[in-house]
Amino acid sequence: MHSGPPSDSGSGPLIHLPARAGRGLVHLIVDTPRGSSQKYKYDPELRSFRLSRVLPAGMHFPFDFGSIPSTVGADGDGLDVVLISEHSSFVGCVFEARLIGVLQAEQREGGRRLRNDRLLAVPVTPVNAPLWRHVRELPRRMLDELEQFFVGYNRIHGRQFEPLGRQGPAAAQRLLAAGMKLFQSKPSGT
Repeated sequence: MHSGPPSDSGSGPLIHLPARAGRGLVHLIVDTPRGSSQKYKYDPELRSFRLSRVLPAGMHFPFDFGSIPSTVGADGDGLDVVLISEHSSFVGCVFEARLIGVLQAEQREGGRRLRNDRLLAVPVTPVNAPLWRHVRELPRRMLDELEQFFVGYNRIHGRQFEPLGRQGPAAAQRLLAAGMKLFQSKPSGT
């Protein structure tokens, strides 16, 4: 069971849920479903998801987007994850997923620069094996389009998003370990 801070640190509503799900998998909480033109974010005071922003006409999330609970990234929120699947889920849905890689990126806003990598994962269930095990197995065009989605998404919100590279599962696991460590080091109540 989770032994970190009992409060929400931006990692999502199920803070008691550990990052790792066993068998090399992670827990992932969806905040914005595939196909949605509305971005949602968890509000710890309301203990519910709330609308964060509406995307411009014609723009929508190409895959489920969420975070790994009990982690913290460079931006102070839970580690961002794109769930690569042909199906969409719903806000608050919890998945067990396999990390297959990472889109490395730097984000700039108001003179501030920070890494804002996007982990890539695939859903796994007892009866559904992962379709892919490594980012290099994904179609290059899919990855190019996904990066461009984040470039455009950030641009409309006054930020610059610069893709830096693509790495496989080992890099994703290193980011996960760092995010779990940062979560453990955060003081309770922050």
